[in-house]
Amino acid sequence: MKQWYEELFENYGQQYDREIFVQGTVGECDFIEQEVGFNKSIRILDIGCGTGRHSIELSRRGYNVTGIDLSDSLLVKAREKAEKQGLKIDFLKYDARNLPFNSEFDFVIMLCEGAFPLMETDEMNYEILRNATKSLRERGKFVFTTLNGLFPLYHSVKEFHTSTSEKGNAAYRSNTFDLMTFRDYNITEIEDDSGNKKEL
Repeated sequence: MKQWYEELFENYGQQYDREIFVQGTVGECDFIEQEVGFNKSIRILDIGCGTGRHSIELSRRGYNVTGIDLSDSLLVKAREKAEKQGLKIDFLKYDARNLPFNSEFDFVIMLCEGAFPLMETDEMNYEILRNATKSLRERGKFVFTTLNGLFPLYHSVKEFHTSTSEKGNAAYRSNTFDLMTFRDYNITEIEDDSGNKKEL
């Protein structure tokens, strides 16, 4: 049986690129370049690369990037986009909880909740962090984003989702926040690339 995050990203490559949360690529890559000191000799691993937005932008800027994701449909879209721009990027299918890399990369990124906070248990999330750091060479750097667990204590998650959503983007409802586990539960509604509506 597929997990919700596997179902979510099935046949979702085109629609994913229209979501509001993926629109900050250039600024995010500007930040990454500053973090790596504009050193183009390094190797970068992009965990949960999705449709390749960071991998492609960094490759376009001259960096050596490998992107990994669990979703076939997002990887297909990433390869298509890279090929259109004449970029050679390895886009590989892996589960972030089980990566084959060992001290191979100088810099690892996992942005926009690419993998880390989507898991059901802390142990699964720990495996993702362990695999990311195992992939790094000595003195390598790991940059990732995650959801702010304190946000629901001070703000209405429902109001936040409503204020940042646009027509055609994913919608979230029935939000509940568990103070004991700091987990947010909601029903996510999306429309995939074929126009099928999904509720997860």
